[in-house]
Amino acid sequence: MRILHMISGGDVGGAKTHVHSLLAGLTKTEQVLLVCFMDGPFAKEAEELGIPTRVLTGSLPGAVKQLTGLVQTEGFEILHCHGARANLVGSLLKKRTGLPTITTVHSDPKRDYMGRPMAALTYGNLNKSALQRMDYWIGVSQPTVDMLHTRGFDPNRTFVISNGVSFDLGEPAQDRESYLRSLGIQPEPDMTVFGIAARINPVKDMGTLIRAFAKTVAACPASRLIIAGDGEQRSQMEALAGELCPAGTVFFPGWVTDIHSFYSAIDVNMLTSISEGFPYALPEGASRHCATIASRVGGIPSLVEHEVNGLLFTPRDVDTLADYMIRLARDHNLMRGYADRLYTDAKEKYSIDATVARQKEIYAAVLRRTARAAARDRDGILICGAYGKGNSGDDAILEAMVQELRKLDPDLPLYVTSRSPGETAAEADVGAIYTFSPRKLRKRMKQTALYLSGGGSLIQDATSSRSLWYYLHSIRAAKRRGNRVMMFGCGIGPVHRQSNRRRAAKTIQCCVDRITLRDAASARELEQLGVSGIPTRVTADMAFLVQPASEDRVEALCAAGGVGDKIGPEDRLLILAPRPWEGSDRHLADFAAAAVHAARTYGLKPLLLAMEPGKDLAVCQRIAELALEQAQVSCPVLAATQDASAVVGLIRRADAVLGMRLHSLIFAAAQGTPFAGVSYDPKVAGFMDYMGQGRCCTLEEADAERLCAMVDGLLQASGEDFRAAAQHLRALAAENCEEALGLISGERKREN
Repeated sequence: MRILHMISGGDVGGAKTHVHSLLAGLTKTEQVLLVCFMDGPFAKEAEELGIPTRVLTGSLPGAVKQLTGLVQTEGFEILHCHGARANLVGSLLKKRTGLPTITTVHSDPKRDYMGRPMAALTYGNLNKSALQRMDYWIGVSQPTVDMLHTRGFDPNRTFVISNGVSFDLGEPAQDRESYLRSLGIQPEPDMTVFGIAARINPVKDMGTLIRAFAKTVAACPASRLIIAGDGEQRSQMEALAGELCPAGTVFFPGWVTDIHSFYSAIDVNMLTSISEGFPYALPEGASRHCATIASRVGGIPSLVEHEVNGLLFTPRDVDTLADYMIRLARDHNLMRGYADRLYTDAKEKYSIDATVARQKEIYAAVLRRTARAAARDRDGILICGAYGKGNSGDDAILEAMVQELRKLDPDLPLYVTSRSPGETAAEADVGAIYTFSPRKLRKRMKQTALYLSGGGSLIQDATSSRSLWYYLHSIRAAKRRGNRVMMFGCGIGPVHRQSNRRRAAKTIQCCVDRITLRDAASARELEQLGVSGIPTRVTADMAFLVQPASEDRVEALCAAGGVGDKIGPEDRLLILAPRPWEGSDRHLADFAAAAVHAARTYGLKPLLLAMEPGKDLAVCQRIAELALEQAQVSCPVLAATQDASAVVGLIRRADAVLGMRLHSLIFAAAQGTPFAGVSYDPKVAGFMDYMGQGRCCTLEEADAERLCAMVDGLLQASGEDFRAAAQHLRALAAENCEEALGLISGERKREN
């Protein structure tokens, strides 16, 4: 591959290290040229590392003209930009050359000019415009990419890369004592040296560090602080240190060129930023066995785990930071333990070899996608369903759909309609469009090849006729704009009104190309609507493919929901998943009786799970109150989050599930957890019938005696039969995606 990298050439800190180390690795196998727009140490150090480097000074139009000629004569395939100036040049060069253009986002662009309002107004706005014209964006941490998603950047065109450093280090140029003396520090027994290497600007918040150090040195006089760096706030920070700290305890050596000697000389690597991507200072300090105290921002928690391999604090919290600094100054064994564990973790996750390999994967994907776009007038899938409404069951369907489709075709563009597009984009890594934004939806429909309607019960009027009309209208709109249309892993019915039945049958018959259904009851309903002649298969609900999260994420779900201290690892759980429905109020005391029966007879901990908190939480809380009133039995109430895998993990560890919510039953079935259903809607009874399970009653039949008997049956059941059925249904669920991609490939064959 031939890649042209562009950067201003005045960069320091993490961006400098990232570009130098990355390109030094890439040049071993790829043809790379680094272009800097100013001469100086950056370009000289790149050349010393063996990176082919060229300096272009002068006007912006002149640079664009020279680079256009360079691209044409040397046959570059990709333009890769780093920083605001390079982004601006790259956006102009892209128009002239037509090459795919990538930018690496090293930090939050909105904070890059913090404290410099005129620069933010000019350079900041130019960079914002240039960023939007890039083809692809690379974030140096997952939080950086999430930030891009929440600001409207297409998740189909973003990548994550980790900042890597070399851990194959020899001895530093200077030992600890020599280096400290070179800065004017006289080594003392039990001295603790805190250090930070960063630009001294508002984002790095050195003021908080100096204020915390003032408290630290008052408690531990043998403490010292080195602030290595320069920037617009240096004189201000020097004055603050002179005012708050004893003379000869804080040192400002400016930028350090011998970074390995610096990190070998300090004991604790400090990061006090209010915003970060993933700072190079973390793995660099870890490579020299520094302990770390850092603010809990950006990608920092992906490496530093609080009180496991380091300490994290909330930005600007001076008192907590001071407490942590004093703790390490007083306990060097604790400090060394953190340092050793961080070294091991960083070496595994953040080696330069892994970073270079990941960058080459990204380049290969960009070239594949560029060729794919050139060969096709249409590409990608638009998924329409009840997403972004806070329902963990629907979110689970989407998660499974995205994972399975990407497994089959990793370059497939995916877009989803959502009530909360920002959240959906961040959670599912898909392009998200507001459900009721017709202009944006029509525009996307003109670009995608396939429209998927489903992943739930959309063709029904039990909740309202308006939702049915919306989904039918969307199917017609997608078909008119040239999409193949598939009803995907869906449930059909009930459709009560005759006018709705006629409308649904007509739309499906004339606009839908393929149908997969999640149960046999839906197939019968479709037949009764009068739909025929469309290729149709009964498969299974996509939620069967959601993988359970790790125990850590399950514990995090419980902690975030306020029940972490109420559910111990030794507790046996009965999960109840009720929902509000017409007549359900009359049975809340019956659900409470079942919870009490499980607790008193079998020693189970009843847990009320609000699968769609906006609707279910009040019902769950009332059942918990009734159980407490009836028999002083405590029932924790947990609001499910968008982390569907964590909800599945929780259901997996339960002994049994008694649910009204369909997806509580599907999750249980998929994990081999015994389950019983209370059917408020034919889809629940249809699923139970499809699973061959007799443990189901209607809502009207759900009195205390019946529910307690169902609990008895669950506790006597074996999970083996459930697990065997689940394995078969997972295979069927995966076939939904195979059918969808087959529909696209079949269309392409006809076009060709």
